[in-house]
Amino acid sequence: MKENTRWKILTGIGLVTLSLFLYTIHYLIFADSYHLFIFLVGDLAFLPIEILIVTLIIDQMLESREKQRRMEKLNMVIGTFFSTVGTPLIARLAGSDTSLSQIHERLVIGDGWSSAMFAEIKAFMRNYSCSIDSSRTDLEGLRTFLIGREEFMIRLVENPMVFEHESFTDLILAINHLTEELKARGDLSGLPRADAAHLSHDIRRVYSHLILEWISYMEYLKVHYPYLFSLAMRQNPFDASASVTIREGR
Repeated sequence: MKENTRWKILTGIGLVTLSLFLYTIHYLIFADSYHLFIFLVGDLAFLPIEILIVTLIIDQMLESREKQRRMEKLNMVIGTFFSTVGTPLIARLAGSDTSLSQIHERLVIGDGWSSAMFAEIKAFMRNYSCSIDSSRTDLEGLRTFLIGREEFMIRLVENPMVFEHESFTDLILAINHLTEELKARGDLSGLPRADAAHLSHDIRRVYSHLILEWISYMEYLKVHYPYLFSLAMRQNPFDASASVTIREGR
């Protein structure tokens, strides 16, 4: 029997024994079984309501508040990911997307975007089949970039909160897989057609996940942190006119 289970059983037995002992003391002192059973039945009758209040209402409220706090911390982690890996990686991979002209204008997010507009672009991107051509990618530069951020990615995976966000977890796994694929190869120039197609598929997986997570994070920033959203939009990898420097009329 596990130590944790044994502790719970012994505690339960101890509490029930204590309750019986106190009821016995009550009876020996007052010799009043009538009122003793009235209170006993009354307490038992109220027990389901107490369980409802404590378990289903109070616990749910506390759990919801705790989940909200965890998501706040997770979004801080996601923000660090995009500033360190995500946004520069999008800029690198977008050049490999032969159909980029179909989406880049849609991804120029502005201050006037509503939740409905974010929902619409996310729905569009889920059905968007990007055409990645690895021959248009600086594979050596991409490998160097990803290897240089391996330590950061390892620390990211070690954070237990990351696994509470399924789609972000899928993105991390896709990036790690692409890193391993690139590390496993020697010379990345002149790859056989089949191998280049395989790498294109791996890059497309990362790119697709990355764009969706980026959109979701931009929506979060717009709602909760407008000043961070402003900076993110001035670094938008899909906006050719984006500039961190603020000028008149912008």
